[in-house]
Amino acid sequence: MSNLLSVENVSKFFGGVHALDHVGLAVPVGGIAGLIGPNGAGKTTFFNVITGLYPADSGQFQFNGKPYSPQSVAQVTQAGIARTFQNIRLFGAMTALENVMVGCHCRSRTGVLGAIIRSQRVQREEKAINEKSLALLHYVGLSNFANHTASNLSYGFQRRLEIARALATDPLLLALDEPAAGMNATEKLDLRELLLRIRNDGKTILLIEHDVSLVMGICDTMTVLDYGKTIAAGSPTEVRHNPEVIRAYLGNG
Repeated sequence: MSNLLSVENVSKFFGGVHALDHVGLAVPVGGIAGLIGPNGAGKTTFFNVITGLYPADSGQFQFNGKPYSPQSVAQVTQAGIARTFQNIRLFGAMTALENVMVGCHCRSRTGVLGAIIRSQRVQREEKAINEKSLALLHYVGLSNFANHTASNLSYGFQRRLEIARALATDPLLLALDEPAAGMNATEKLDLRELLLRIRNDGKTILLIEHDVSLVMGICDTMTVLDYGKTIAAGSPTEVRHNPEVIRAYLGNG
């Protein structure tokens, strides 16, 4: 299986702290790749480098068969990567539908002048965006909540709404930062089914997650960090039985 994203020898310093020490990651096309590790391992820093929030101090990036230089969030989105955050970042005063439409607009061709003039082309595009957003809400199980204010949705539904908004950007890679954080058992099962559906429908997923059973159950490949270094990479079975991973993260249970 070829890789959609390949990252090698990435290092990141914060002052004198070596947060990432020549770490790497491979995300296979059409698969789910997991990134795990104990608290402070460097997962979120690595994720932020990949998605353009932090510049890497060194490293090589390949995305969709081309050299990739994640220098800004806008550039990363245009390249075809959409991400969610550990802390929900919805527009709380907007409806669920409006939140998804925001994601669609990053691919629209309407500029400021077009939005003011409201030409027929602009109106057609707005209609298409509305229809696409409604379809995405249906896809994630929120079609009955399109006109509900985002802040009034349940926690699990807000997580789903974030995923719908990310999908609205038409990404090649969906990068999810702890999507199951704060969910109850039922919500996690629903999330698992949604992620598998997204993968089965042809999307590639990169997943940071602390819920080991969730990650082990859906990931095709996994990378494990500890103290800013890669300590294991491979299939869930290989990772689960790696002595370094057991020592640093999984324990003997």
